[in-house]
Amino acid sequence: MCKANSCFWTKFTPGFPTMGEIDLKIAVLSGKGGTGKTFVSVNLAAAAESAVYVDCDVEEPNGHLFFRPNQLAEETVAVQVPAVDPELCTGCRKCVEFCRYGALAHNGSTLMIFANICHSCGGCVLVCPEKALAERDKPIGKVQRGVSGSVQCLSGILNIGEPSGVPLIQKLLDNVEDSSESVFIDCPPGSACIVMESIKDADYCILVTEPTLYGVHNLKLVWELVKLFQKPCGVVINKVLPGENLAENFCSARDIKVLARIPFSHELGLFISQGKIAVRKDPEIRAAFLDLLAVISEEVHRETAAYS
Repeated sequence: MCKANSCFWTKFTPGFPTMGEIDLKIAVLSGKGGTGKTFVSVNLAAAAESAVYVDCDVEEPNGHLFFRPNQLAEETVAVQVPAVDPELCTGCRKCVEFCRYGALAHNGSTLMIFANICHSCGGCVLVCPEKALAERDKPIGKVQRGVSGSVQCLSGILNIGEPSGVPLIQKLLDNVEDSSESVFIDCPPGSACIVMESIKDADYCILVTEPTLYGVHNLKLVWELVKLFQKPCGVVINKVLPGENLAENFCSARDIKVLARIPFSHELGLFISQGKIAVRKDPEIRAAFLDLLAVISEEVHRETAAYS
């Protein structure tokens, strides 16, 4: 294993607050799966010691495979969808006309409700003149809480077949809204609405990428997203090999801060394949991630000073 300073090329300037001195919400994104987003977010949370790790990749959460949390507690998350009383429904179609998502239809004799495309706005219930509609709970998934060392772990698990994980992500982030510890948000891959929901309250975004043409294409997607949300951000380039680094070129051309460059490593690959948290196994990797935490704190401090 190469030395921490050469593996994770971070430069920390002393004098700025560290992660232990300011409580931040750090979102970790990648434009596609398999880039190393969970590896980075899990190890940052573990290196920070007293922290909260939130797995917002609710369609395929895997942070718990590394943390293996104890003291598990589970809560079902439901959304409200309309239910009709056929005895009261007169077929006036006012609810059908109101719904912009096509979740309601009337076939001439029966009101049909398509719960999978309902957005739970409750408008159809309000406009029904006969009070034939009422809201009922529809479970869409669950939230799990546990503890791994001094890290609080939260995961959302979306039920199979559910079209949107946004309400589940909202529930996860509501649980850490007033956290007194640093929060690390492991976002879903890509740049869709579930990613937008995951980063909306973040103080800083880490964009994880690979030094390939495909990696740069997906980095561009998430970089444009965080720009749209006006979030400060930096890049971690994972799986770096000798030779031309296209991700480095992309960042240099756009003046994007490169926070760390993680080399392609069989040892790191072995840790990941065995579900081990690298910072808890290798002191050099731990030191490197502590440096990365310090750099993030420095960047947030600079951004805050620039807008004050």
